[in-house]
Amino acid sequence: MTLRTREDYLTALKGMRPNIYKFGERIEDVTTHPATRRVVESHARAFDAVDDPKLADIFTTQSSFDGEPIHRFNSLMTSLEDTLYNMKLKRASYRMTGTCSGGTCVGWNAANVLWAVTHDMDEEMGTAYQARLKNWLLQAQKKGLVVAGALTDAKGDRSLKPSQQPDPDSNVHVVEVREDGIVVRGAKVMIAGVAASDEIMVIPGSGYGEDDKDCAVAFVIPRDIEGLTIVEARRASDSREFEEGFDIPETGITQAYLMFENVFVPNERVFMCKEYKYTGKIIQYFTANYRACIGACVAGQGDVMIGAAMLMARTNGLSAKTFMPKLVDMALNNETTYTAGAGALALGKQHEAGVWMADSVAAHTNKVLVATLPYETKRLCQDIAGGIGETGCLPSYQDFMDPNIGPLVQKYVKGGQKVTAESRVRAARLVEWLTLGAGVPGTMHGGGSPDGAKLVVRAGTPFEDYVTYAARIAGIEEEIQDPGRK
Repeated sequence: MTLRTREDYLTALKGMRPNIYKFGERIEDVTTHPATRRVVESHARAFDAVDDPKLADIFTTQSSFDGEPIHRFNSLMTSLEDTLYNMKLKRASYRMTGTCSGGTCVGWNAANVLWAVTHDMDEEMGTAYQARLKNWLLQAQKKGLVVAGALTDAKGDRSLKPSQQPDPDSNVHVVEVREDGIVVRGAKVMIAGVAASDEIMVIPGSGYGEDDKDCAVAFVIPRDIEGLTIVEARRASDSREFEEGFDIPETGITQAYLMFENVFVPNERVFMCKEYKYTGKIIQYFTANYRACIGACVAGQGDVMIGAAMLMARTNGLSAKTFMPKLVDMALNNETTYTAGAGALALGKQHEAGVWMADSVAAHTNKVLVATLPYETKRLCQDIAGGIGETGCLPSYQDFMDPNIGPLVQKYVKGGQKVTAESRVRAARLVEWLTLGAGVPGTMHGGGSPDGAKLVVRAGTPFEDYVTYAARIAGIEEEIQDPGRK
């Protein structure tokens, strides 16, 4: 099997139906439009990695179906080693781009989760969902598809269930079941990497009861399917993304709102339709694996922040060794989330369907670390960089290059004697982008909120067992019951 190349990938995106909007404008070509070309570039680098001897083993593997070489982000993860390579890929991607590449991440995880849940549904209900999923996976592997994953619904009033919402389209739901497929409506929001993706894997956004069974739906669609309108959400860098020059890197991430208006999905692309009692398993499996592996994302970007901080020190005319204690603290934060995620995977086990599932409590513990430690890493990066990288007080690229005032700007932004003014500005902009701008991944709420993760840890921690351990060691024989809240 010939692996897909960067050129193949870009050509495919150029040929898709334009259905993405930003600032009221329909984007005709996502590979060249300033609002989307950077997220495309971030994903294209995954195809470049195939030819890099240092990265090829991370970004490629063999299909568990036919043994053919494939892009790793199209694989089933059937062992602990496979899931650890998921983490290695994420960290390597961030080191190459400085930001999220959601199309090589979330859809991959969703497909693996569905492999487990479709197995359970087929075994217990006599459905044939896994065979459909296998057929699609084989095509995804053959084509090297980039697949975004869509989980979060618009939700509407958070105090109401989907079936109670004044507007049922607050959640993606089935409106019609036909002999040859289903029709869906609703919205998925804040979905990463959509503009750079060939297809979108949609899974339930929550665990549902019978009243909300219409929301229990999973399917995969081409990104440009009829009836789907996509709006790219605003990011912190939008004031600069239409500019040329070095004020913003050539990589980035976008978040999208996906609005489904009576979208027809053929049966061969449907992997769940109203089997509501299995939605809890999807959420359980998805969040466990995703929240374990996201530790690699923030570690990878943290690696780049260490490098950016060191560049700033040097372009300021200082030895980076001056800041070594702070740099070590940044490295400790990176390794904490990375190794905590790896530990959650190591504590996991193989599902009967053959895919690996992380330990839920350990994975959600890592989510809380991911929602806290990277912010300290960013603060330290800003601290080392100084005001030029943190306050926003840096002239623009246009001013820097202006024939009249440019020489003065360059004269006064120059730092170290042996470093050009441009290098110092580039380093400062990178710090600004990584810590304040669009380079920032969703560390707080990406993949779910930390409070939600704490609820899982609370539910999965056997607190009363710990009381038993303590009482036994202390020699306490009477039962000491909790008096409850007064």
